[in-house]
Order: sequence, then structure tokens, then C-alpha cells
Amino acid sequence: MHHAYRFRLKPTAKQRELLDYHRDTCRQLYNHALREFNKIPESDGTLNQRVRQVRDQLTDLKDWWDELNDLYSTVAQAAVMRIEDSIKALSELKEKGYNVGSLNWKAPRDFRSFTYVQSGFEFDKKNGQTVLSLSKLADIPIECHRDIPDGETIKEVTLKKEPTGEWYASFAVDDKEEPSKPSLAEIDADEMVGIDVGILKYAHDTDGTAVGSLDLADERDRLEREQRKLSRKEHGSNNWEKQRRRVAECHQQIKRKRRDFLHKLSNYYAREYNLVAVEDLDVKGILESPGNSRNTASAAWDTFTDLLEYKCKREGTHFVAVDPEDTTKECASCGVKTDKPLWVREHSCPACRFEADRDANAAWNVLSRGLTDIGVAHSELTPVETALPTGTAVVPAKRVVEAGSPCLKESPTAASRQG
Repeated sequence: MHHAYRFRLKPTAKQRELLDYHRDTCRQLYNHALREFNKIPESDGTLNQRVRQVRDQLTDLKDWWDELNDLYSTVAQAAVMRIEDSIKALSELKEKGYNVGSLNWKAPRDFRSFTYVQSGFEFDKKNGQTVLSLSKLADIPIECHRDIPDGETIKEVTLKKEPTGEWYASFAVDDKEEPSKPSLAEIDADEMVGIDVGILKYAHDTDGTAVGSLDLADERDRLEREQRKLSRKEHGSNNWEKQRRRVAECHQQIKRKRRDFLHKLSNYYAREYNLVAVEDLDVKGILESPGNSRNTASAAWDTFTDLLEYKCKREGTHFVAVDPEDTTKECASCGVKTDKPLWVREHSCPACRFEADRDANAAWNVLSRGLTDIGVAHSELTPVETALPTGTAVVPAKRVVEAGSPCLKESPTAASRQG
């Protein structure tokens, strides 16, 4: 399976200039390649074949374009092949209903990364510091906060400049030994979990744990203040550029806190359970609906689901995304649908009298649908027969961020799993 490790680079001032020079050369090559690609008619072959026609022109380009000789060979090739990846990404967005256009030339601020593929990079230790050696570029110090396991093969390294001016290196690795998943028949009920996601409570699972949403109010207030200051600066001036970086730092801080929370929460569920079921939400449709779109975007449910899916695959955990329609309305015990306005936070079934927290009921429906989707009998797993606890352990998002896990350490259920 494929995943990535991301580390921060600590380049000197001269190395920053070199990185920017290589980045801008790749940008100019990309723009040139895009122009040549647009000249090739679609009848000349598939997308991959047409992009490769442009890539094959690199040897001739180097005869008159001296800057290309400063790039490592795979870096130049990757800059051209980026056209294919971009067109495929646009096609995927179009299939999801987004209104997309065609590829445009990249301005200096829009082209932020370049990639070494297969070769041209290596780790080294110099004067007690980890250094990333890049062919035709420099030996750049790197903050290697964790080791890449020996069994994982580094396929490529992407160097990216953030809007804040920071440089990062992302190592795409290929782990050949994917862990095997346990047999579905061998998974006990307490090793399965259904997760209902929301805004007031970010996640509510079938074990009776509710994780609060991440509070980013202070960060948003600071962002708004810095944006107001930016609007008063003369565009393009030195003061405007300094303030633009402060705004970018605010955006970066919010992004980091959110992704840290989502990484730790998804990591917990992937490691603690052998089967995880979650809602497959249509976030695009929710964002287009009137009201509350800001909180919906901030929740980043799509990101959480994507992180959870790949981490379940990495840990050998079964993952299933289910249809979210009416998971809140249906009774987890008998299946009768009951309309509930958003302000009604308790589920009370008029047919079977089953009562539970609104989100807990939805979580049980998510797990039930997940088991149905993968063909596992689950009639014995209804909340009434298993005496679903009426109380809910509410865990603040701050605890997830600080401890790296939303579970209560004194919880006997969690302790038995960890043992």
C-alpha cells in the first residue's frame, strides 16, 4: 500500500534561493509542456500517450534551454507528467458534479512543488544532523521526527513551499507487506464500531463515546483580524507581503490543528477495532445547502473518512462506508422511522419505546448497515439485546489532541483491548 511521510526542511538562505530557482524552472517547463500538449489532437492517442510525446521532447529542449540542464532528469520528467495527473484530477471532480474548466498556465505563486522520482535523493548523517541530499540541488537539513521503517521503499520525494515560506519534503513510500485482516466470522461484537459524525459532537460511536468538535474560535478570530489588516495594505508592497505571510500563518495553524485532531482520532479507531463503519456523506451537497456551511467545511468529514480508510488498511482493519440516509430517523431497535428536528437530541421510538441519544441511535444504524453491506449477520447486535448503555462518555477534542486518543485510559473496555 502507498502512504507518505512529511518532514520539515531547514534550508539556509542560499538553499532557499536554489529551491525557488528549481521550482520556478519546473513551472516554466510545465507551462511550455502544457502549450505543446494542447497542440496535439486527441486522435493521436490516449492521454498518457500524448503526454509522453511531450515528455520525449525534453532531450531536444535541453539543447537550447540551458536552465533545464540544472534540473535532475526525473524532476523535469515529473514536471511534464504532472499534466496527466492534473487532467485526471479535473475529470474526477467533474464526475462528482463540480463545474471544472481546462488546465491553465501556472503563475509563480500557484506552482509550489517539484518531485524527485525513484532516484536523486538520499538520507545522510552529517555532524549529528539528518540531511536530505538532492542531486543537482543541495544537502538540506531536515527535521526527521520519526524514522521510516526499513521495510518501506521510498518511491518519490516531493518538495513543497507553503504560502508561509516554509519548505517540506513528502516521502511517498510503498509498503509491500500489507497486514492481513481478521476473518469477519472471528470478530466479536466489542471489536466492531459504528461512527456517526456531526458538528456539536464530532464523532459518536456505538461504544458510548462522544468526541467533541475541535474549538478553533480563537484561531478564526485572529485570522479575521489579520485579514482586515491585510485589506488596508497597498497590494504588492513590502508591508502587504509581510501581512500576507501572517495571514498564511493563521491559515496554516488552523489547518495543522484540524489535521492533527483528525489524524489522532482516525488512528484511534483504526487501531482499537477490527471493523469500522462510518457514514459516506455527500459533503459537496451539504455545503451547497443553505446555512451552516462554514461549520460543515471546518468539520472536514471527507478528510476524516479518507484518513480512516487508509489507516484501517494499514492496520489490517475492515472498513466500510455506508449510505447515511435516514440513519438518524430510523430506530436502531425496530427500524421504524421518526422525524426529528435538529434541536431534538434524544431518540424515542413510538413503536418499540426504545430510547437513546440521537447520535448513539444513528451510530448503531451505521454499524448495522455496515454489517449488512459486507454480508455479516447482525440481528444479535441490536442495542436492546446488548443493553446499550444510556450514559455517554463525552471526550473533549482537546484531550484527543493532547493524548492522541479519545478513549478513557481507565475504561475497562479499552484496557481489555489494549491488553
